[in-house]
Amino acid sequence: MGAWPYLAIMDLLADDGCRLWTTVVGGGAPLVLCHGGPGLWDYFDGVAELLRDSVRSVRWDQRGCGRSERRGPYAVERFVADLDAVRAQCGVERVDLLGHSWGAMLALRYALAHPDRVRSLVYVSGVGVDPGQPWRPVFHENLERRIGVGRWRELDERDRTPDEDREHAILQWTADFVETTPGAARAHAERLATPWLGINYTVSRCINTETWRYLEEHDVLAFCRALDVPTLIIDGAHDIRPRWGVDSLEQALPDVRRVTLADAGHVPWAEDPDGFRDAVVDFVTRVS
Repeated sequence: MGAWPYLAIMDLLADDGCRLWTTVVGGGAPLVLCHGGPGLWDYFDGVAELLRDSVRSVRWDQRGCGRSERRGPYAVERFVADLDAVRAQCGVERVDLLGHSWGAMLALRYALAHPDRVRSLVYVSGVGVDPGQPWRPVFHENLERRIGVGRWRELDERDRTPDEDREHAILQWTADFVETTPGAARAHAERLATPWLGINYTVSRCINTETWRYLEEHDVLAFCRALDVPTLIIDGAHDIRPRWGVDSLEQALPDVRRVTLADAGHVPWAEDPDGFRDAVVDFVTRVS
């Protein structure tokens, strides 16, 4: 198969035949974007537009998610193999990776498994690699403080219709943005949920459980100390997931820089697009 052109939307087949939705925008060296969740879909249209004059953004829906085939197994090793299929389709031996939230962990796991296939790693709004998830209690406190527990709690504790599921997600995602003006955070969350492609909660449960177990059973910081891949960590200062959770990862990586965007939350390109673009482009350009 040849490499993708400047603009395309197509399906890619993983090595086990699973159909993965993919799209590519822009020219230059490919930057593969790994969305968060787990269980969500690609939402990087804004990132691709920001970067289109500098990189070729390659977006994809992880298996079981969004427009990709709902077919297991839902396991991190399988997702890493799918990401390698996307990398191979780019037509390059070494690729730049950008992962957001859970996607930051996926990109890191890929780099640990295949360091010779990664030219650089951009780790956006991840939660670090410390065992025991020490960040989670603070996250839940911050979430409840920002959104309250009324309607969100009501929806969270029962089965939901598809419309209620979207409402529940928007309420929660509102906390991921800074309320710069009345309604700004809700508007960002609405855009993130449009189009609504449905959360695959089976994917979420399987991948989260396996990831937590992996962090408990392995010395991941030791793996990271040996990772010879240039890495950029990007944080939003107002992310409700405490940013100190990433400190040990930053200290472990041998070739790392970190940029914190002062006016952004968990989705930093939405609230500081210029700062986000400049950080990513400067980093990728220096690596090349």
